[in-house]
Amino acid sequence: QVQLVESGGGLVQVGGSLRLSCAASGRTFSNYTMGWFRQPPGKEREFVARISYSGRSTNYADSVKGRFTISRDNAKNTVYLQMNSLKPEDTAVYYCAADTNPWPGVRIDEYDYWGQGTQVTVSS
Repeated sequence: QVQLVESGGGLVQVGGSLRLSCAASGRTFSNYTMGWFRQPPGKEREFVARISYSGRSTNYADSVKGRFTISRDNAKNTVYLQMNSLKPEDTAVYYCAADTNPWPGVRIDEYDYWGQGTQVTVSS
């Protein structure tokens, strides 16, 4: 069991940057694959990025490639999402997720643990 708490969301102008953090409980954080998902208003939750146990492998949705970077610091039990060149379509509630599978996919039902979400709003 792991508890996840996101932070760092807020209001940002088009082209700006935000860094989201997800703090995880538990001493076995390094045994979880971590992911970021987002849910735009009126739409289903969608995959954004994932990172392996060690941080050596990452994967991104096409919509954020080249703009977002996922990283983790296992010593701090924290995963990050650096978001650059933000667009209005990035507006969503962003969720941190975790799973013990060494490489889960991009479906939300492949992740067992979720944070409460943090709102990101990109305004022109």
